[in-house]
Amino acid sequence: MTAMAMFLGMFLLAHLSGHLNAVPNLEGPVKMTGPWKGNVNIACTYQPMEGYTQVLVKWLVQQDNDPVTIFLRDSSGDHIQQAKYRGRLEVSREPPGDVSLLLETLEMDDRGRYLCQVTWKGPDGRQLMKERLTELQIQKLPASKPRVTTGSGYGFQVPHGMRISLLCQAQGSPPITYKWYKGKPDGTQIHVNSLGTLFFKPAQVSDSGTYFCVAKARVGSEQISDVVHFVVTDSSKKPTSAMLPEELTTTTPLPEATHRAATETSSRQQATIQAGHAGTSSERPGSTSGVALKKENVSKRGGGQGLPLYAIVLIALLCMVLVFATIFGFCRKKSQEHTYEVARMSTGNIPRVTIYAGGTGEAEAETRALENKYHSDPTSNQDYQIITQANSDYARLLCGSSSPELEIQDNGKPSC
Repeated sequence: MTAMAMFLGMFLLAHLSGHLNAVPNLEGPVKMTGPWKGNVNIACTYQPMEGYTQVLVKWLVQQDNDPVTIFLRDSSGDHIQQAKYRGRLEVSREPPGDVSLLLETLEMDDRGRYLCQVTWKGPDGRQLMKERLTELQIQKLPASKPRVTTGSGYGFQVPHGMRISLLCQAQGSPPITYKWYKGKPDGTQIHVNSLGTLFFKPAQVSDSGTYFCVAKARVGSEQISDVVHFVVTDSSKKPTSAMLPEELTTTTPLPEATHRAATETSSRQQATIQAGHAGTSSERPGSTSGVALKKENVSKRGGGQGLPLYAIVLIALLCMVLVFATIFGFCRKKSQEHTYEVARMSTGNIPRVTIYAGGTGEAEAETRALENKYHSDPTSNQDYQIITQANSDYARLLCGSSSPELEIQDNGKPSC
């Protein structure tokens, strides 16, 4: 037991001392191959550790002579030391511990040994420098098999009139040339264009068909993409059963399914008719299926003969107009029953006034006015009193006064 405890104690002490004495270490590939006229990323990474602060990053390249610094990162920022690398060299900043080198548009003279150097400030204040060497070879790569994609969410089936493009992309040493064909590689084909993108502005139904593209770099042979089926749908045309089986969609039933559905429908209709006849001829309490089917058919026919909504609304509006017109005419007739009509008559030199109440107004007034007769016969005492009372009423109506002391002048006008 004592020996085992001593062994475990020594193991833990060695492990702890290893952690206490651990320092950052650079990691990266030993050898890489980059495509000519392409891009390459030379990895150089380390695991950040507590107590160690990065203070300096250098990238050097060694070709035939001594290493030459091409990149420097210090407290003042990033600095590209060689003019030939300006605009096509970049060193990573994120995530922490990643200082990989990115070279763009590689030339043949970019081959060589690239040295990554990182300097840290340790917990004791002293500086620690580590480096990693990677050999880079530049090679003219042939084009890979191209891949056809589209930037539309519709995929390769789009509606008529839509603007869409097909993209052909391949990897390899640029420049890479592309060609588009309509048809099949092993059959009849039509050359469409010589660009990496095939545009449809807009897509027509006649554009439907099979397409493929061909990619070729400066080295290597031509590479052919997979054939894609491009379909432009026309929403104005409904599919029919005369279409080919492979052109039928989910909205077009197969002829067998259509015939089967028609057969089942006719069978159900015949069974319904027979059940209806059986229900009519048999009045037994137990057989109610025929009566129920008959009622259902009657209810369906009744429901199908209902008036549309706009007709019901129109009828309701007409009823409301008739009700309002009737009420308006009734009110107007009531208001005309209290109209008083005055006709003036004259017997000799003495004016007479007759007041008519009620009636229909204008027609009776005109008739009575035409029937006035003027004569010079002497009047009786009773007639004189009636005439005097009428004249007084007439004077009060004209003067707008309720006083009974109004006199009628000789000319027939009241003295107001």
